[in-house]
Amino acid sequence: AIGHLNGVRVFGKEMKVTNSKHTSVSLPKEGEDTNLTKDYMNSPLHRFKKPGSKNFQNIFPPSRTLHLSNIPESVTEEELTSMFEDCGDVADFRFLPKDRKMAHLSMATTEEAIDALIKMHNYKISETHHLRVSFARSSN
Repeated sequence: AIGHLNGVRVFGKEMKVTNSKHTSVSLPKEGEDTNLTKDYMNSPLHRFKKPGSKNFQNIFPPSRTLHLSNIPESVTEEELTSMFEDCGDVADFRFLPKDRKMAHLSMATTEEAIDALIKMHNYKISETHHLRVSFARSSN
């Protein structure tokens, strides 16, 4: 995380990532101030719940190109690019040839792609589908 995220700009501000001085995180006991600590282990935003899942094999550093999955058959390229244009300039879009439920979408900059991933991951795209967004394997 430090190697790929330290110094990255998120929503216009530079993120600083370093090793913690703490070796573990303890959740507050009942009755203590719970506003300072939150457990995201079972959150729908936590994409790496299952060790050994395909998600672990497809973790890539931030780049301009995003991998979109869980796309309903009825959603068009125009609808998807329109959703992401709220996050910046969409430079390219392609459904994957073997599976229309997945696509690659490139933003104009890596910073825009980071912001788009944060805003659009787990976006409710239909009554039964939430969009999954991750960084794609990329050379840029």
